[in-house]
Amino acid sequence: MHGFSVPPDTVIQPIKTRLDDFRQQRRVQAGSLIISVFGDAILPRGGRVWLGSLIRLLEPLELNERLVRTSVFRLAKEEWLRTETVGRRADYVLTNSGRRRFEEASRHIYASHAPLWDRRWRLILAVGEFDPKEREHLRRALFWQGFGVLGSDCFVHPSADLTATFDALVAEGLSDHLGRLMPLLAADSRSGLSADDADLVRRAWNLDELAAAYAAFVATYLPILAELRNDRQATVGGEDAFLLRTLLIHDYRRLLLRDPELPDVLLPLEWPGQKARLLCKELYRRLEAASERHLDEFLTLADGTNPPVDSVYTDRYPQDDPLAAIPIGA
Repeated sequence: MHGFSVPPDTVIQPIKTRLDDFRQQRRVQAGSLIISVFGDAILPRGGRVWLGSLIRLLEPLELNERLVRTSVFRLAKEEWLRTETVGRRADYVLTNSGRRRFEEASRHIYASHAPLWDRRWRLILAVGEFDPKEREHLRRALFWQGFGVLGSDCFVHPSADLTATFDALVAEGLSDHLGRLMPLLAADSRSGLSADDADLVRRAWNLDELAAAYAAFVATYLPILAELRNDRQATVGGEDAFLLRTLLIHDYRRLLLRDPELPDVLLPLEWPGQKARLLCKELYRRLEAASERHLDEFLTLADGTNPPVDSVYTDRYPQDDPLAAIPIGA
């Protein structure tokens, strides 16, 4: 057992179950998990960490040293990270491009509500010739920006920033393609949600698969929140709070990568993404204090110091958020 501060007869079983389930996975995408740790825990503390410290933090999840080292080296090769030597040791530091990617991801992960809609569709038309490989590269790049596809030449989103989208395409190595793309902003419709809007959503996105993934996320983490709500005497040790917080944000981030983040008015009734967001917010808040104490002790730099949290990153999920009062189930 790792880090529980409650006596054995009051072990928080759903937490133990979630951590054990992760440890028993045969294949773990360690690089993706490390990206989640950097974005959630390391970026707020300066965006750098000594590799030995990162290995120690992830060891209780049964990620061995070789796997962590290999994954970090790969992230450095992909220019997410760079090394900075300090004596006989070295810190891994976020590159400028890596920092921008994390900050953009954070904007979505810690958002307090779904985006509002100005009722103007954003369109990107492929107006030039693309070979199959180029078209697939473009489709995937726009998919990660939340765009749906209508036919083979039209990409659509209700609220994306088109300038930021084109900047992202450049970052993805698609700058040579921009001359063959035409961004359009549809006229404002004040008549309310139309049948055409609903039909467009159905054609452009497969929301059934995403809904099922959100429902699975809720089913995984709701028993943990329910236990913490029901047993006010239950406390989570710092190590387990950090590990669970890491898995929570990691799983939620992976969902958001697939989520076009449509405004609520365009989503089906009882959309499970809203429940998942509220669940993530409340559980994160309940884990934050203990997990930060753990990071204060074990997240170190190559020079042996423990970097503090930048005040810019405090209160990512404010306690006075009105959405926190919405019931999400027992």
